[in-house]
Amino acid sequence: MCSIEGKGKGKMRGIRMGATKGGGGGGGERVEKLKSSRTKLWMIRATTSVLLWTCIVQLTALGDTWGPHLLKGWPSCFSHQDSSVSVVEDKVPSVPARVLPPKRVYKNNGYLMVSCNGGLNQMRAAICDMVTIARYLNVTLIVPELDKTSFWSDPSEFQDIFDVDHFIMSLRDEVRILKELPPRLKRRVEIGMVYSMPPISWSDISYYHNQILPLIKKYKVVHLNKTDTRLANNGQPLEIQKLRCRVNFSALRFTSQIEELGKRVVKLLRQNGPFIVLHLRYEMDMLAFSGCTQGCNSEEVEELTRMRYAYPWWKEKIINSDLKRKDGFCPLTPEETALILRALDIDNSYQIYIAAGEIYGGQRRMATLAAAYPKLVRKETLLEPSDLGFFQNHSSQMAALDYLVSLESDIFIPTYDGNMAKVVEGHRRFLGFKQTILLERRLLVDLIDQYNSGTLSWYEFSDAVNESHESRKGQPTQRLVIPDRPKEEDYFYANPEECLQPSYSRLDISVGGL
Repeated sequence: MCSIEGKGKGKMRGIRMGATKGGGGGGGERVEKLKSSRTKLWMIRATTSVLLWTCIVQLTALGDTWGPHLLKGWPSCFSHQDSSVSVVEDKVPSVPARVLPPKRVYKNNGYLMVSCNGGLNQMRAAICDMVTIARYLNVTLIVPELDKTSFWSDPSEFQDIFDVDHFIMSLRDEVRILKELPPRLKRRVEIGMVYSMPPISWSDISYYHNQILPLIKKYKVVHLNKTDTRLANNGQPLEIQKLRCRVNFSALRFTSQIEELGKRVVKLLRQNGPFIVLHLRYEMDMLAFSGCTQGCNSEEVEELTRMRYAYPWWKEKIINSDLKRKDGFCPLTPEETALILRALDIDNSYQIYIAAGEIYGGQRRMATLAAAYPKLVRKETLLEPSDLGFFQNHSSQMAALDYLVSLESDIFIPTYDGNMAKVVEGHRRFLGFKQTILLERRLLVDLIDQYNSGTLSWYEFSDAVNESHESRKGQPTQRLVIPDRPKEEDYFYANPEECLQPSYSRLDISVGGL
């Protein structure tokens, strides 16, 4: 542009000089030449402007599509670096550009709607299964609806917990995911014209091909109203298991608000050294559901029993707490947990982060654990009330914070093998077999009873606890398969071995030394 303009000015100067030196007879000719030169100059400028604007428009369109991903690593025009510093291009470290995966092209067989049930981690695993099912049925998945009617009554939508745009875009090479149905089908659903059903639990992918896909083709939209444990743990093709992992470990990313607050909690903990996350599953709903009342007074036992009868979908009503505890089906009490941590030689100077809701019995039940481990902390004690204000009455969002902290801990210890314990265990395996102590409750309550009765000395008790847990620290292991008894076999999301890389050179953090 500058060179073109310069030439134009040169011509103008030449014309003016000619006009001054020449005689009167050639004045008309010089005027015509001047007009012609100005017209040419205008045309050159106009053409150049059009070309420049065309380039800008094309680059803008390219930036809208690929800018956040392809151009993210390019140096900024507004760099804060000192302009006097010259950077040699071949010495600039390459920043990997995140390019969106190409859309998978396939004939859409219909639409799949799903309503998840349960707590955060039960729903998390279900979402992974439903994405996988949608992919192998060649259907369009509508962003899953989360449970709002469970015990916790959490009103959170999918986008309140997970980064919904990342979820959709990161999986677009596998399955088409929409935030809602197309308008015509949406109106049909709103007036109740939708086929809704719960799929059979622990089914393999052939069940969905043979039973669910024909329904989708017939009705165009099928709504699966229960999603927990609907896909079998074992016997699935490798590509199905791999996709379940991809959704779990990559596509299901929490919202930036939850992620940032989780990082703050971890940073606060790291400032004071190593920390252990104790998933102390001793909340009111757990005790009422399981019927476990060890250490509770008579008023608490009555309250828990009333609660169990108040929820009709909790089918077991009459429960023998002592028998259930001896069989290992009860979460360890805070008092039992303190004893086990001491037996495992966990130093009382370590921070113990309690990942749980409100502990039933409050400070009275936590007194023994707090006396043994004075550095007990929770998100509520690490953060200001204003930091957690947005998350109040949103149990799934609070659980998401605990999930993030649990992943980053030096050791993770669950006192009950519920959904969070299992999913965190599997995620920590994926992150390099980070140490997770899986307590053998049936054995431990027997050892505790022997120690409390004086049958075992402290040293005998401690040795027995340590010896029995040497192989229960999250090491690489094969998933237990029990044909025809899926409820009793190992859960896929606790040990997704098809997706793991065994690391025999992994630095093993000892329990006593951390």
